Amino acid sequence: MIVEIQDNKHIEENLSLKLFIVLNRALQSVKKRVEENIKSFGLNPTEFAVLELLYSKGDQPIQKIGEKVLIASSSITYVVDKLEKKRFIDRKPCPKDRRITYAAITEAGTDVMNDIFPKHRDAIEEICSGLDEKEKMMVIEQLKKLGFHAQSIEL
Repeated sequence: MIVEIQDNKHIEENLSLKLFIVLNRALQSVKKRVEENIKSFGLNPTEFAVLELLYSKGDQPIQKIGEKVLIASSSITYVVDKLEKKRFIDRKPCPKDRRITYAAITEAGTDVMNDIFPKHRDAIEEICSGLDEKEKMMVIEQLKKLGFHAQSIEL
């Protein structure tokens, strides 16, 4: 009986390790294809993430962009500088608080996103087409469950 319990625990641990490896490999494969798509537009993934945020959500405080697109705050100024040089975004001071500067998408930035975002969305659809709609919904549900569980535990 004890041997059987230990065997079940061993199988569960092996499945958890296998899940971790498969999840990471799948993410690497998907991420690589998405990055290749973004680079084909002359942007790097970080520039695209910032531009897409401003395109979809409007002006954002530069200090808050990093947490919204999951990049280090030390990189934000560099990325904003690059996008500003390309004339895709402008800096705007906050009229109510001089400590805050907003990043705003320009007309040129909007034109670029109007052109490339549908192509990017199509590429992601193609990348994810290995699953049908029902499978995608199931994976989304299961990954959310796993993510919430991981956040809730203390190691």
